[in-house]
Amino acid sequence: MAFADGRFEGGGCFFRCALGKGGVKPAADKREGDGASPAGAWPVRRIYFRPDKGPPPVTGLPLISLQPEDGWSDDPAETRYNQLVALPCPGSHERLWREDGLYDLIVELGYNDDPVVAGKGSAIFLHIARPGYLPTEGCVALAEADLREVLRALDGRSVIEIRS
Repeated sequence: MAFADGRFEGGGCFFRCALGKGGVKPAADKREGDGASPAGAWPVRRIYFRPDKGPPPVTGLPLISLQPEDGWSDDPAETRYNQLVALPCPGSHERLWREDGLYDLIVELGYNDDPVVAGKGSAIFLHIARPGYLPTEGCVALAEADLREVLRALDGRSVIEIRS
């Protein structure tokens, strides 16, 4: 569980985490671009990793090796909104192959994906934290070593709960 006060708990482990710069909002109030982390319990879908930045994580989840042309649509007008896209793509998107290291490991959370509702928020991930645990754009972020430890415990039945 990730708490708005910067705690991440699970399986007897406690870590510091960063959440959205817009705070934690009920999922019903979440909107694209608001910077908020959506409160709720979100299933973990799959893990994306940079193969050039270290070994794949040890986990019970499906692993996908990122490629330089990978992106994530955050454009509510696009048909592939809140999905992995190949770049270049016509709409607004996030580049997943980043130079800052934040997306060297990404856990895709099952927020707004079943079904996808345009404008309700996209790209809600568990990923590597910035130095100093600066706020995210709505994701949950952990130090890389802590994230790798969490990944060892995750499988297809796991959920990440975000609480205020």
